Amino acid sequence: MRWKIPAGVIMALVFLVPAAPAAAHTEPPGLNEACQTVERKVYKDIRELLTVDLDTATDVEVRVLAAQILAAANADSLPILPREIEERLNGTAEELRAFFKADVQNAWSTDLRVTVVRTLTGAGANVKSAAQKALDDGAINTFLAYLNNGLYEARALDCASQPTATPTAQPTSTPSATPSATTTGAPTPAASSSVGGGEGGGLPVTGADTATVAAFGGALLLLGGAGYVIARRRRSHFVA
Repeated sequence: MRWKIPAGVIMALVFLVPAAPAAAHTEPPGLNEACQTVERKVYKDIRELLTVDLDTATDVEVRVLAAQILAAANADSLPILPREIEERLNGTAEELRAFFKADVQNAWSTDLRVTVVRTLTGAGANVKSAAQKALDDGAINTFLAYLNNGLYEARALDCASQPTATPTAQPTSTPSATPSATTTGAPTPAASSSVGGGEGGGLPVTGADTATVAAFGGALLLLGGAGYVIARRRRSHFVA
């Protein structure tokens, strides 16, 4: 007989049988790929859920166990195990029993290996070295130790070895001196060209003033000429 149970009902079964008690301590924060402090992602040890005697467990207990493991696998974002469990939840309880006895740890181990490989993307030298050691070992305990602790320890070393970014000195622009127009004393009048000699450099004589000077000069010239003629006649008369 094959069971067809909606996903909501399967998840509700989780609460019928309590899961294994959670760890009492809280993991300290760690660093992510960008060397930023984040909460650690702790991968669940699914073996802690496999406490049911599969030979004597009822069909309901087996399906509740499947729902608990499915929830843990989805929380860890595992790529293979959730799909395997969902396929068997659509089958019989006996198929679930057989999967838990023989294949669940193999699928889970493959998921952990894939997760370890994913941490190599953009990783530093210490993370690459720690991940390679875990992959070479291949044990579930080694994978869990790396993902829950070793990864963060190696990443801390990589982040500590990165050179500290030195801010580039920005050139300080020196404002150019702007000459300020300062007025000292009275404004200087525009230079005027002077006419004639002399040192004065004053304004040229024009108009009525020029005519007066010319007339005065002409009168002096006439008087001088008349005086010269009179003096000459007197002299000529005295000699005669």
